Amino acid sequence: MSSHNESILREPLVTGKNITYAKVTDDILLPVENKPNKAWWIGFIVAVCGAMLWVVSVGYTFWTGIGAWGLNKTVGWAWDITDFVWWVGIGHAGTLISAVLLLFRQNWRNSINRSAEAMTIFAVICAATYVVAHMGRPWLAYWIFPLPNQFGSLWVNFNSPLVWDAFAISTYFTVSLVFWYCGLLPDIASVRDRATGLKRKIYSIFSFGWSGSVKTWQRFEIVSLILAGISTPLVLSVHTIVSMDFATSVIPGWHTTIFPPYFVAGAIFSGFAMVQTLLLILRKVLNFENYITMFHIESMNKIIMVTGSIVGVAYLTELFIAWYSGSEYEQYAFANRIAGPYAWAYWAMMTCNVISPQLFWFKKIRTSIPISWILSIVVNIGMWFERFVIIVTSLHRDYLPSSWAMFYPTWTDVGIFVGSIGLFFTLFLLFLRFLPGIAIAEVKLLLKSSSLQQKTKLVQEGAFPDEQVEFFKKSLGKYDSVTEEDIKALDVRN
Repeated sequence: MSSHNESILREPLVTGKNITYAKVTDDILLPVENKPNKAWWIGFIVAVCGAMLWVVSVGYTFWTGIGAWGLNKTVGWAWDITDFVWWVGIGHAGTLISAVLLLFRQNWRNSINRSAEAMTIFAVICAATYVVAHMGRPWLAYWIFPLPNQFGSLWVNFNSPLVWDAFAISTYFTVSLVFWYCGLLPDIASVRDRATGLKRKIYSIFSFGWSGSVKTWQRFEIVSLILAGISTPLVLSVHTIVSMDFATSVIPGWHTTIFPPYFVAGAIFSGFAMVQTLLLILRKVLNFENYITMFHIESMNKIIMVTGSIVGVAYLTELFIAWYSGSEYEQYAFANRIAGPYAWAYWAMMTCNVISPQLFWFKKIRTSIPISWILSIVVNIGMWFERFVIIVTSLHRDYLPSSWAMFYPTWTDVGIFVGSIGLFFTLFLLFLRFLPGIAIAEVKLLLKSSSLQQKTKLVQEGAFPDEQVEFFKKSLGKYDSVTEEDIKALDVRN
């Protein structure tokens, strides 16, 4: 076997026949260069309706104040901070797929990183709206930045978790946006070169004069590695800082050192689940089955399974520490979660986050597209309940029974959350309309090494032992984009 050939034991990352560089460009740019289909319009109209609900709900909140929410004297944080942490968590997978997997040379990221990065940008935008909204006085939002103001020497309180959130979110958003946009430059240039008229001028501006020269590609790869190195610590730091909103308090159920790693694992867990939800729809509607293969789907399901198990261990660790601490208040906080008025939310969280991911141990489930899609949604529902349980059940029963109160969401709470989902999908669908959903240049790198047609060619040339070829043929059985003819072609030897 030639040393430069990829092992036949590795499953292909690109499938299909007669896949050339030109065909890759044509397939991926088809949604950008042509009018959107009916499925896109239906999704866009529904998403815009949701975004309008968000505008109405947020506008009502700004006009009347946060008294429009279901907060009370005991539960001062509820759906607002729950949704904020949920959206920040969803934004984690994009940076992880783009930066961490790039540094570890995981080529299976090439087909999914673009959409995951876009998801990160839009999720962080949705999260940032909550930072402003739950201030109560959004017109004073600039106070969270370290700027001298009209009161003289008054500066922000750097001990405030709200200030930490502002720094973490703004840094994460900036680096993620730069990383995403830099990766887009070669593909924007591809659209530019194929466009005409005003469209060509617009894409020319946004391509920053990309020429495709060797020097340009060298600089592109260097910048990508530098940004990946900067982004990788952010994967750990951002949600660690968000967890400190709770962990630095002295409220039973919050004041624990397990929160930073526990929140990071949960963020990756929910982020990959959302990527899975989006990509399974994306590959079907835009006909990307040859580029987002069953290998990508199975790999993400494995990560969901592992991170779900880590989250489950964290839940059990919390229960153990509460018992081992001997603190009656700490013990009651968890007993109240399990058997109190919000027990239904706790058990929904446990079912969705701990039990459902374990189904991915079974290969048939792990490689089933409908079940994978359903379970990815179940995971994100469970992660929302996790944040709700942590926040509301820890607050609604204070040290004094006279201070106990239940939280009931208002239409504004529900409207902002549902509307933020509509806003997210509106931005995501616009992204798919005007920019390629898959990184064209990075997929082309796989054609000569990790594509099915390249491996088939090498098999036909006798480059691999028969036992390895048989193993490879069996692995192709799970691919919905591989036909019987493709598998039979592996038996034809020159």
